[in-house]
Amino acid sequence: MRISRLYVTQPLQEASELTLDGSRAHYLGKVLRVTAGTPLCLFDDSGLEFAATVLAVDKHTVRVQLGAAQNPGTESPLRTTLALGISRGERMDYAIQKSTELGVSAIQPLYTLHCEVKLQGERQDKRLDHWQQVAISACEQSGRVRVPPVLAPMTLDEFVRQSTAALKLLFDQGETLTLSGARPAGEVALLIGPEGGLAPQELALARERGFVGIQLGRRILRTETAPVAALAVLQQLWGA
Repeated sequence: MRISRLYVTQPLQEASELTLDGSRAHYLGKVLRVTAGTPLCLFDDSGLEFAATVLAVDKHTVRVQLGAAQNPGTESPLRTTLALGISRGERMDYAIQKSTELGVSAIQPLYTLHCEVKLQGERQDKRLDHWQQVAISACEQSGRVRVPPVLAPMTLDEFVRQSTAALKLLFDQGETLTLSGARPAGEVALLIGPEGGLAPQELALARERGFVGIQLGRRILRTETAPVAALAVLQQLWGA
């Protein structure tokens, strides 16, 4: 039987009881229809996951007993930040979901010159919450124990000027260089454009700030496909 994994914001501790409410309780009680005795797996961003057993299900809460903690070893030793031009609807969701599955450490949505999505105020907050939930769900599915933060959107100019990554990669179809060599000593930043790509002045600015142009093959990849291909190559070369 497949045991459901669930992310919770409360700190977890071995051999303790925990009461879940809100969306977590609704999901367990109304969607999964768990009952007393159902085994679960909970994680809280500490790097550990905890065996758990449902004790009781009430109308608005689910009470669980925590068991032993373990480190499943699913987190990559390679720290990566994906800076991605914001795309429309399901394309952005797909990029966030698959990047999370592939071990990305943080996701930075970007406003670029060719970005067709403009978010402000409450609309931006709701979209950011939605993207973070996509990442949480991907962690629950993939076995990860640390949820990559989806950061508040910023402009490409802001990102390239403040990035301190040890290796800064710019994926550009016009380049000829490919990934190779020893694993970098620190974080890797990946810069990928939106559906319309990055404008020439944005490419120039990124290069001025230390980003190295790399290609992912001769074929043109969609904005939601490029992060998947890039992270898969990085993890194969330098991650786990």
